[in-house]
Amino acid sequence: MEFLTPAEKAKLDARLAHLKANRPVLSLRIQEAKALGDLKENADYHAAKEDQGMEEAEIKSLEKRIKGATVMEGGSVVEGMVFLGATVKLREVDSGEEETYRLVGEASGSLSMEYIEVTTTSPMGEALMKSRVGEIVKVDAPRKVMRFEIVEIIA
Repeated sequence: MEFLTPAEKAKLDARLAHLKANRPVLSLRIQEAKALGDLKENADYHAAKEDQGMEEAEIKSLEKRIKGATVMEGGSVVEGMVFLGATVKLREVDSGEEETYRLVGEASGSLSMEYIEVTTTSPMGEALMKSRVGEIVKVDAPRKVMRFEIVEIIA
C-alpha cells in the first residue's frame, strides 16, 4: 500500500487531468499525420502514435496508484510517532553521525540540504513508520543492517 500526503495526491491528480486533457491533441496529431499519406515512412504519424501510447500507459499507471493509495490527513497522525510527512533527526548507532530525514509518499527529486527524502516503501521508510523518539530502528541496507536511534521528530 502506498501512502501519500494530500499535496502529493493533488500533484498526481493534476498530472492525470493534464494527460487526459491532452488526448484530443494527440488524436488530432495522428489524424493530421495520416492525411499526409504513406504510413510506412511517416515519421510524424509514428511519433504521434508513440506519444499516445506512452501517455495512455502513464494514465493507467496513475489511475492505479491513486486508486490504491491511502491519503494521510493531519488528523490521522499520532503525536510523537513518525508518520508520512514527518521530518526526523536520526543518529546512526555505530558511528554516532546524525542526519535529518523526511518521510514522503513520493520522492520529489529535490536535493534539499535540510533533509534527505525517504519513501514509505523504502527499507528506511518502512523502519521509520510508526516509530517513536528514543527507539532504535533497524534498516536492511544493501551491505549490512544499520541501526538508527530516533533523536527527534521535528515536524
